[in-house]
Amino acid sequence: MPPDRGIEMSTVGIKEDSFTQGSSWSVPGEPSYDDQRESALRRWFDSFKRDPHRRVLPKYPVPGSVHDENGLGGRNSGFSVGGIEELESMRSSRDHSDHNYGPHYFDLHAANISTANTMLARELRGRHLQMIAIGGSIGTGLFVASGKSLNLGGPASLLIAYGFIGVMLYCTIQALGELAVTFPVAGSFSAYSTRFLDPAWGFAMGWNYALQWLVVLPLEIIAASITVGYWNSNMHRALFVTIFLITIVVINLFGVKGYGEAEFMFAIVKITAVIGFILLGIVINIGGFPNDGYIGSRYWTSPGAFHNGFKGLCSVFVSAAFAFTGTELVGLAAAEAVNPRKSLPTAIKQVFWRITLFYIVSLTLIGLLVPYNHPELLGAKSMADAGASPFVIAIESAGIDVLPGVMNSVILVAVLSVGNSAVFGSSRTLAALADQRQAPKILGYVDRRGRPLVAIGVASLVGLLGYLADLEQQSDVLNWLLAVSGLSSIFTWGSICLCHIRFRKAWAAKGRTLNQLAFRSQAGILGSYVGLIFNFVVLVAQFWTAAWPIPKMMPAHPDFDAGGASSSSLSLSVTNTDNTGGGAGDGAGGGFGITAIDGPPIYYPPEPTPQETVTGFFLQYLCVPIVAAFYLGHKLWFRTKVVKIEDMDLDTGRRDFNLPILVQQESDERKGWPLWKRGYKFFC
Repeated sequence: MPPDRGIEMSTVGIKEDSFTQGSSWSVPGEPSYDDQRESALRRWFDSFKRDPHRRVLPKYPVPGSVHDENGLGGRNSGFSVGGIEELESMRSSRDHSDHNYGPHYFDLHAANISTANTMLARELRGRHLQMIAIGGSIGTGLFVASGKSLNLGGPASLLIAYGFIGVMLYCTIQALGELAVTFPVAGSFSAYSTRFLDPAWGFAMGWNYALQWLVVLPLEIIAASITVGYWNSNMHRALFVTIFLITIVVINLFGVKGYGEAEFMFAIVKITAVIGFILLGIVINIGGFPNDGYIGSRYWTSPGAFHNGFKGLCSVFVSAAFAFTGTELVGLAAAEAVNPRKSLPTAIKQVFWRITLFYIVSLTLIGLLVPYNHPELLGAKSMADAGASPFVIAIESAGIDVLPGVMNSVILVAVLSVGNSAVFGSSRTLAALADQRQAPKILGYVDRRGRPLVAIGVASLVGLLGYLADLEQQSDVLNWLLAVSGLSSIFTWGSICLCHIRFRKAWAAKGRTLNQLAFRSQAGILGSYVGLIFNFVVLVAQFWTAAWPIPKMMPAHPDFDAGGASSSSLSLSVTNTDNTGGGAGDGAGGGFGITAIDGPPIYYPPEPTPQETVTGFFLQYLCVPIVAAFYLGHKLWFRTKVVKIEDMDLDTGRRDFNLPILVQQESDERKGWPLWKRGYKFFC
């Protein structure tokens, strides 16, 4: 009991102030409601303050670090939050300045301790983690951006690319699960890069991931305001930007449990919608609606299964990776899980199968129901244009009046969900960077309820960019916001795989066995190599398609006259490659063409100018110079080196799970399971 709550017995009278029943101590008096109101208000204000008795990281190098000159502790001396008082006493004997260590010194061990002893609240349970992983990845990438992928590569390329990314993600998330269960630390993959690769690369990955989610927030808010235009395009978007931004910020101010509950509800809506669409799509395809009759594989034959050849397939890779973005949030949430040893493995194993089922099956139906040259796919203003959603197009083509509006409502929920995840992901990453002294210290402010308030505030301020939705150049704004985050996930996933490879090598080098791990990746170290190679392939494919882009198809002008030909049977080709002008290609640049096969007329705009090509390249590859700038800047300032295998810290932040006892208990429990349950638990 704290001293201020203790009762000095000598101050209590023997008779008049007795503790016996009926005395003034045992019978409560009339409560003061004013005091209660004041107390509740004060508690609410105090909840935003930091607990003065809790501290994550001391101001100076910690025991066991390189500068532990006094020998106050070994590297694995078991430092934790409870040992802070010992460190506080060290300050009296230390010079209160950092000049002894220099401004260019990065204390890696202190950074590891900081992320391991987070002040974030641990309130997420298994159901939250599962829905965060699933709900965080079902958004505009699936509902809207898949339309652009279908247009670029055709239905076969769509399935191949999403299957490719699915395999890559399976290997990556398994590796992340092993690391996150073993080290449920703040910052997750950025902290792993600092610990197992190079502090400079960890700095680059942390800021890369934070920037990704920071720009995704206004991107999704703008997308939500555009989606509302489906019902009424005349309303001011700024009104809805305000509503959506306030909603997202309020959810995150309820703490991690509020975020988890919101994502749980959002995910249920999205999963229900995807399952409903799958059932509806099957009915439409077999001729359940009279508009087109039996469709089958008609659009795989005409206009075809592939579009733009191999380059079209490569173009779909990045769009598919964008669609899966957010799955890794389950690793970031591990630091705030009640029991990561129990809840994370289940979430990790179920994520791949559920997402693969939802994506592969739903996109197979999209490829059967929507041709890749559909005019609404070609007319998309941006990747946030819900009017170009192949899900909505498929339902509208069947002649169903009500369901397109319902599907747009689901897209609106999905957009809000991703925006909600954006605040969570960016705020936690910024707070972890601050704790590691890789970001301004103020960003690491965590209040008594475990909320990184300043980081949430910064993310909310960036969300104000959503008011650019009313600009006439909103499509340009969306494209540049998307450019910042486009390849970020590829770097994050590749780093996770490389961290897992080096962690396994360090684990073996210290003479430890895989049986000592609380959770093992089902794909193993080989899967991490596969994931790393696949991520590299996506980067190469994106470079190729960014430097030598595919010509953009556009719907023909409404005034275009095809000689009275029916749009459903039009088949023509008008080209002119004479750059001197004349004919249909008269004008600067030439290269004009009109073509359509069994569909509405389309045209290829003139060849882009060199300036347009360069702009398009940076729109797709902007993330690479950003990551390079962060890495080189930190490297040149702190002069950090790649962490050697023998120097890796494998103990700080590792939970003591009493593994032998737990493994024996789980083994005894499994013996009573039927065969089907054993198989289910292995995969899920």
